[in-house]
Amino acid sequence: MLRLLDRLEEILIAALIAVATGLIFLSVTHRFAIGFAADLVAFGRGAEMEALTAFARSLFKSINALKMTWAQEACIYLFVWMAKFGAAYGVRTGIHVGVDILAERLQGRARKTITIIAMSGGIVFTAIITWIGTDFVWHVRNGGQTSPDLEMPMWIIYLAVPLGSALMCFRFIQALHRYLTTGEIAHHDHGAVDGLDDEAEDLAKGGHA
Repeated sequence: MLRLLDRLEEILIAALIAVATGLIFLSVTHRFAIGFAADLVAFGRGAEMEALTAFARSLFKSINALKMTWAQEACIYLFVWMAKFGAAYGVRTGIHVGVDILAERLQGRARKTITIIAMSGGIVFTAIITWIGTDFVWHVRNGGQTSPDLEMPMWIIYLAVPLGSALMCFRFIQALHRYLTTGEIAHHDHGAVDGLDDEAEDLAKGGHA
């Protein structure tokens, strides 16, 4: 069950990144195409080429008819969702930046105590955000607020706050349980590249064999 949750989390984040990237590409291409068509109209007029001018005007109208004003708003919302669920992923994999100078200087019971306090603080904080976010979403839903361009119900967009915070809270609980039972804390090697390290390890094993 946990593996399924991990996989769904990764798929959701990857999908949000892919959709946001695609929308940004389409939006930039659309703006460039409009500018190109406008310049083509100006060139056709200056060169007194009626056929080219007529074609450029038709092209400009066709491109301008494709309204992409909603793309920027959609990308913002996608990045908000990505950030909230990415934060939970960060807790699970240990990629969050942390100040651990005090914990590194401590040993034994003192180090364990400060680590438990830190993780418990994360649990309490994210649980509070989940509660406040849920209450906020409930009031926004009752208010019937919609987004300016997409005209989506804003409660759906704000739902990223309680859902992402709840998942993050669960990841903190999971990390604390792992630490209490095994003494391990998830750490990410910032010098490592996913996929390449696994391949290098396989090659090394093959060489030894």
